[in-house]
Amino acid sequence: MAEAGHGWKRPAAEQGPAEEDEDPLDARIARSGCLEQHRQVQECMAERRDWRRCQEQLRAFGACMAQRQRQRG
Repeated sequence: MAEAGHGWKRPAAEQGPAEEDEDPLDARIARSGCLEQHRQVQECMAERRDWRRCQEQLRAFGACMAQRQRQRG
């Protein structure tokens, strides 16, 4: 089950001033180098509201994260 506060967010362009504070999870993803792929997943989910219709974006994000893990060691 997901932790509170880690649900899908609206794309940054649609966020208000109070939402601009960076989420710790977003900060970790940014440090991984996979932030763009993560944002593409978020945008797809915001638009389509069904993770099954975002498989291409999810695969790209998963591949990026897996590559980073292999690089780390």
